[in-house]
Amino acid sequence: MSKLTIQYQQTLGTTQFDIDLCLPQQGITAIFGRSGAGKTSLINAVAGLATPTSGRIIIGDVTLYDSSQHVNVPTYKRNIGYVFQDARLFPHFNVQSNLTYGVKQDDAQHFNDVVELLALKPLLQRYPSELSGGEKQRVAIGRALLSKPRILLMDEPLASLDLPRKREVMPFLEQLAKSVKIPILYVSHSLNEVLRLANQLVVIDGGQVIISGPIEQVWSSPAMKPWQGFSEQSTLFEACVIGHNDDYALSQVELAPDTALWVQKVEGEVGQPIRLQVRANDVSIMLDKPHRTSIRNVLKGTISHIELHSHGNERQSVEVQIRLAIDCYLKATITQWAKTDLQLDVGVEVYAQIKGVSVTQRDMVLS
Repeated sequence: MSKLTIQYQQTLGTTQFDIDLCLPQQGITAIFGRSGAGKTSLINAVAGLATPTSGRIIIGDVTLYDSSQHVNVPTYKRNIGYVFQDARLFPHFNVQSNLTYGVKQDDAQHFNDVVELLALKPLLQRYPSELSGGEKQRVAIGRALLSKPRILLMDEPLASLDLPRKREVMPFLEQLAKSVKIPILYVSHSLNEVLRLANQLVVIDGGQVIISGPIEQVWSSPAMKPWQGFSEQSTLFEACVIGHNDDYALSQVELAPDTALWVQKVEGEVGQPIRLQVRANDVSIMLDKPHRTSIRNVLKGTISHIELHSHGNERQSVEVQIRLAIDCYLKATITQWAKTDLQLDVGVEVYAQIKGVSVTQRDMVLS
């Protein structure tokens, strides 16, 4: 599969950018980091709104920028869709006119597809002043898609919305990731948005890529610990539905061969990929296999890593990483007392009781 290559150097103020990314050409890649880390600057370089000092930006087989070849395609020729924090609709145009503004060639089928995807049909004759914030953002996304872009850039599109409006737009963004077959770069500082939407995660700090990769891998890396408090430590799994229990409204999902969990019933067929989140506080550790327990998910594994954490006032916790299968790990948080009492150490075989599992994303697009 062809890739999206973003490799460039640039100086903005006192920040020295040195970006080196190779990303999938489908699905949502979240660009994450603290304020001022360089997230928006990165997508502006892709859009041509800022010119790097050197490097190259290539989407598939189309070169947008290459300093060595003296290529720098103007912004208006890059065929890029850009969705900003505010919708930036024309107030004197109705929704239909806003959607078609800038469309160079009419395509009735594409128009209808986008309108249906974003549920815009009831809004077509309204004006921006008659729309909610969430509806305006859906129109802005539709306008970007109708230009048939080769890439979609989204700069914190939910940041200006209140919680009810964010909840209104989020399902459409989830559907967007599944339906649109182009790369989407999604700038955000919201972990909730990243968890629900992203397939890939890029962490930026000070103009540098700290880490990049599938979200399940990046989420468990040390780079994410500054954003995950003691109660927020968790493990993400890319799983697959393997069966349903209709009597108890449960679905069974496979994490790895011979390693599966029961979750609240998922509306989907066997074989459907989903993402799961297991909070470290919802995992307890036993040396012996439990019997006659109310907890349905008990997995056998081997301790692969132990790390001590301090939380002030001399309160300490222990992060335990359990290897369930090849390339499949589970994180648990326990007390120092429990570690000492059970004599836990790397290499010890244990049983993990999982008290809760969250389905954070359905109908995932796998790159």
